[in-house]
Amino acid sequence: MQIVIAITPVNPMRAEPTHRSEMVSQILFGEMAEVMDHTTDFIKIRSLNDHYEGWAQSVQLVEVPAKLNEDLLLGFSLENKTIEFNGMPMLIGLGTPVWHIKMMANYSLNYGNINYKKELAFIEENIKKVTLPYLNTAYLWGGRSAFGVDCSGFTQQVFQYFNIKLPRDAHQQALLGKSIGFLEECNCGDLAFFDNPDGKITHVGIIMNNETIIHSSGKVRIDKIDTQGIVNVDSGLRTHQLRIIKRMS
Repeated sequence: MQIVIAITPVNPMRAEPTHRSEMVSQILFGEMAEVMDHTTDFIKIRSLNDHYEGWAQSVQLVEVPAKLNEDLLLGFSLENKTIEFNGMPMLIGLGTPVWHIKMMANYSLNYGNINYKKELAFIEENIKKVTLPYLNTAYLWGGRSAFGVDCSGFTQQVFQYFNIKLPRDAHQQALLGKSIGFLEECNCGDLAFFDNPDGKITHVGIIMNNETIIHSSGKVRIDKIDTQGIVNVDSGLRTHQLRIIKRMS
């Protein structure tokens, strides 16, 4: 199995091997993927993080001998930080893996004094510590970073700090966890899922308490939630219809 690792901060994964194709997801600096196919300029990859597939630019990836030892993963960045890679500055974002220097011994990698955490306790204080720095991040279809994130990319990135691996899409995430029958029974960190008129789950957010939710819709924002769904605090309009609440911890 041929393995590559991302060497730029955010690497688009596209549906087809062209820049004009839809971005379906991203892999971040330090994330690894299996090579599925290739063209002159693009490589089809399957992310080792969530098994999502897409085409990425070959110049944004480099082959590694094998899947790297996850014991060398120190944690995930809690800040946007300029680090030094191959002797040049590079800005990485929230949620980027932070590896031990041995991880890429052939490269000049220096994270510097970076704030990172791994396997935080799943409690309200830590959930807020991880989610609130994402506020006002722009919504981006297929995004998984602090430079642009979609709803399920946001929940996926947050939950990795607690060693909870979520699949890439909202409808996949909704298949996991324990159902919570009433909004009043929710805990901070429960996931709320929302459907469209056809009954398909199309949105997800993180419950802060039984009255508020943080989610990526236009931007990462905190809105009101009730038994019917989400109410935008700016417009007063109902934007999403509640389908189910799940507890992942």
